[in-house]
Amino acid sequence: MHAQYRALTTTGTAVPQYRYGTPTFYVPALSTYPQWFVVTVPVTTAAGARQAPAVNTVMAFERSAPDEQWTLNGSAVLEQPLPAIARDGDGYAINVSTKDTSLLLPPDVVGATQAAVVDEGPTAPAAAVIANGSQTTGLYTTQAALGNSYTAQGLSYQWLLEGAAVPQFDLRTTDGGALVIYTMYLNTTIEHPGNVFGPPIPIPANFTPIANPSTATGAHGVAANWTYEFATVDPPATAHSAKAEVIASSGAPTFGDSF
Repeated sequence: MHAQYRALTTTGTAVPQYRYGTPTFYVPALSTYPQWFVVTVPVTTAAGARQAPAVNTVMAFERSAPDEQWTLNGSAVLEQPLPAIARDGDGYAINVSTKDTSLLLPPDVVGATQAAVVDEGPTAPAAAVIANGSQTTGLYTTQAALGNSYTAQGLSYQWLLEGAAVPQFDLRTTDGGALVIYTMYLNTTIEHPGNVFGPPIPIPANFTPIANPSTATGAHGVAANWTYEFATVDPPATAHSAKAEVIASSGAPTFGDSF
């Protein structure tokens, strides 16, 4: 969030204003802290006189202790409808253990398995359990194309999608699967091959508003990193030929620097 406010200030862009429609709440009955719940809600964004169409968004809120306030700890735009979330007899959503073995993937390895496909492409072994999509094989294709463009300039480009040490939220779906909400970092590096120094490499244009200074260049290389939030449907282990599918995502540049 700090990086995005800095980008808006640097470019003189109006801070977006958000309007929310009617939310649907999914609240697990938790007896200990942290407490958390999930909502889906249509969100309309306006910046100045421009207003974007409403998008359905999944959001996760958490309170870590009784004396703490509720905070927004996850927000991702739905690319397809949310699956039906299971509820108990009292109407509470049912939370899932991060190590639940009744699922195709234990929730605590969903992000890492997605990352294997993003890093290695559709031939990765992980592709056997991760569905093709814009945030899996599509993200790999985008990064590989960037790599090819930098190779044509005589530069080396590397990317790595990795987990973030922030809370993860897991809810049971009515088919016995789970909705898994989590955060990942996409770390990218552009540098001269062979770990040598060379002509200055500029930071990519969409990262200059958050670089310090914005005109920074690297004689060795530059780092340009993103933060992503995802929601993935993890099917039950008994589902025949099923794959985990990323159904929601949001991402933005969060770090740019030279070295």
